Amino acid sequence: MWIGAGLAAFALARLIGSGPRTRPLAEFLLALAVAMILGLAATALDFGGWREPDWRAGLFVLAGAFAAVGMLRFTIVYRSQP
Repeated sequence: MWIGAGLAAFALARLIGSGPRTRPLAEFLLALAVAMILGLAATALDFGGWREPDWRAGLFVLAGAFAAVGMLRFTIVYRSQP
């Protein structure tokens, strides 16, 4: 479920236009890495567990991965400004 939420965040981010300097591979890898880290954090916070998927964990991972991709895009745009 964590990887699915990360892929969903990546797919939603790709639907939103972000300019010519996007890096899809970096966004993909970041979304998956953040999804795994937040999935482990969700398990530690008792949003479900290893064997039982919980919608709260999926939503937590989706929101966090989507925010991470947004922060990456913001950083790229900010650094490209003169």
